[in-house]
Amino acid sequence: MTNTDALFSPYKLKNLSLPNRIVMAPMTRSKSPGQIPGADVAAYYRARVEGGVGLILTEGTVVEKSASNDPNIPSFFGEKALAGWANVLKEVKAAGGHIMPQIWHQGVVRHNGSGPYPDVPSKSPSGQSRPGKKIGEPMTTKDIDETIEAFANAARAAMDIGFDGVEIHGAHGYIIDQFFWDGTNERADRFGGDLAQRTNFAVEIVKAVRAATSPDFPILLRFSQWKQQDFTVRLAHTPQELEGFLAPLTRAGVDMFHCSTRRFWEPEFAESGSDMNLAGWTKKISGVPTITVGSVSLNGDFITNGFTANADLDTGAHLAGLVKMLERGDFDLVAVGRALIANADWPKKVRAGHVDQLTPWSPQALQTL
Repeated sequence: MTNTDALFSPYKLKNLSLPNRIVMAPMTRSKSPGQIPGADVAAYYRARVEGGVGLILTEGTVVEKSASNDPNIPSFFGEKALAGWANVLKEVKAAGGHIMPQIWHQGVVRHNGSGPYPDVPSKSPSGQSRPGKKIGEPMTTKDIDETIEAFANAARAAMDIGFDGVEIHGAHGYIIDQFFWDGTNERADRFGGDLAQRTNFAVEIVKAVRAATSPDFPILLRFSQWKQQDFTVRLAHTPQELEGFLAPLTRAGVDMFHCSTRRFWEPEFAESGSDMNLAGWTKKISGVPTITVGSVSLNGDFITNGFTANADLDTGAHLAGLVKMLERGDFDLVAVGRALIANADWPKKVRAGHVDQLTPWSPQALQTL
């Protein structure tokens, strides 16, 4: 049986003291009609705290009207939505938990005419949904300024309500990642250029969030090499390129990087001879704490068209590998996604050594909260 004590050691980030290293990863559930999280959403997050999760990162919450293609995805603006989030916070805190909202903008992934505000045009750096596919117009300077302000306003609201920090969603081909990626950013102004220059939009968001909150309010940034438009694409092909990407974000004030990979055990730069994943390299290069994520405790693999169960996948061996990487300091926290949907008490079962009692995840688990 794997000794999982490292997963259950305390961790401190600024003024935030966590009881363990287990994070609930952000996962869109589309269960908030009218963009307002209800009592069922609050109960859903509370159950994971009661199951032993150290830090909840909420599903993506959108920051302005142009940000969402789904009226059931919660927002983090507007009186009713913020009141709903205040109730979520109340329930999580009543259970002794810690929680941060993930603030999000889909950009051009949200097609014009969709979502709760169909008359509002979508936004993107160059109007391209993927390389070579233009479906809109580039954001103006005014558009950029308004979106940066929307992120800052959401973060300020999170702090005022009493959340423990905020995570900025900069991954998976959404608006911030659309600026990062040369395949969707062809701008000739200061928000375009080489990879380091393409971080400027995110840099301005991080700075605005910091200015809108306080020095002790943790700011997390989630990023990924892969995009939903292309699972194989990479922002940085070498550690040196990754360093050029991370440096301006670190200077801007990111307190922790959430490094999204599809499989946490895969080396990021195998050609270097190292088995470190993206979170390991990010921490080594930047000196900033990291969260790893990617198919933790899943019983199968994700492909383009869905999920394929794999009876031969040894989740116990993967867990042992994960703990080893954590113990040697590759990363600081571990985000668990779909396994926590299927098992609200995943941490308690893992700590008790009852990995064999975990309910296998399946897409059917998404039907209810």
